[in-house]
Formats: sequence, C-alpha cells, structure tokens
Amino acid sequence: MKSTIKLVFASIIIAVSIIACNSQDAEKEAEIVNLKAQLAQIAKTNATIAENLKTFDELDFEVYSNQDWKRLHESHSDDILVHYPDGHTSKGIEDHIKELDPMFVFAPDTRIEEHPIKIGSGNITAVVGELKGTFTEPMPIGNGEFIQPTGKSFKLPMSTIGLWNEDGVMYEEYLFYDNQAFLKQIGLAK
Repeated sequence: MKSTIKLVFASIIIAVSIIACNSQDAEKEAEIVNLKAQLAQIAKTNATIAENLKTFDELDFEVYSNQDWKRLHESHSDDILVHYPDGHTSKGIEDHIKELDPMFVFAPDTRIEEHPIKIGSGNITAVVGELKGTFTEPMPIGNGEFIQPTGKSFKLPMSTIGLWNEDGVMYEEYLFYDNQAFLKQIGLAK
C-alpha cells in the first residue's frame, strides 16, 4: 500500500511537472509571438521613417533646389501648416510656394545639397543641412523698390522638422535657420 501511495504521489508530481512545463512552454510561446509582433511593428515604423527621410532628401535636393513646385505635393499635403524661422506661419501648399519663391528672385542659385544629420521617430523626421546661395539679382522690397545685389554668398545651417501622415506626406513643417546671420552674410546687416 505504501508503495502504491508513493507511486501515485510520484505520478502526481510527474503530472504536475509536465503540466507546469507545458504551461511554461505555452507562456514562452505566447511571449515569443508577442515579441515577434513588436519587432515587426518596429521594423515597419523604421521602414516608414526611412521612406519619409528619403522623400525629404528628394524634396530639398531636387524639388526645392530646382524650384520644381509642381512636385511639392509629393512631400507636402495640400493643407500643410508651415512654421518659418521668423515665427510666422502659412497654411496650404500654394501659400508655402509663395513663401519659398522670393528667395530665388535675388539668389537664383539657392539650394540644399545634403542632410548630414537625419533622424526620425514615429511620424516625425528631422534633418540638418546647409542652405546655400548667392545674392546676385535685385531683391524686391515692395512698392517697386529693390535692394541691389551685393554678390555675396550665404551658407547657413538649417533644420527642418516634419510631421508626416500615413500616406507619406507632411502635414506640418518647422523650418529653422538664423535670419540675422543670413542678412549679415549677404551684406544687409552688421
């Protein structure tokens, strides 16, 4: 009888151990499935960030630098909200183009050629580059008046932060560069 009890007791311990192992295996499998799902989401987010940064490179290097405004919709939503270095904003892609155009009147070689710093997180990207050009044409200042060109070039650090929607276009943009340094470099400020 004692050996039967021992045998039953040993069988119960073995059964409990097997159930515990199976339960642990199921928990481990569930954890592995959860971790794989998290990794897939991280990979998807990183791919989206990389695609948005690639789009932004093309925006600055090709669309902006070549004033190819008909392509601006590839990276900007129709109702984009843009924040400029002096603190004012514009709403809509057409108003944004009106804000960009004047720089090319007095500095037709205005360009951005590289983004040595590019980062992103979720739906936000940030780039740092250099805004370059030369003040070679008269600068309109209103009422038919102009500032004559100084022939001086500018090279300014700039940064753009973009907020992107799920369709891969920016719906909000923050532009940063030093306006005072810009005016100094082109000879219009001390």
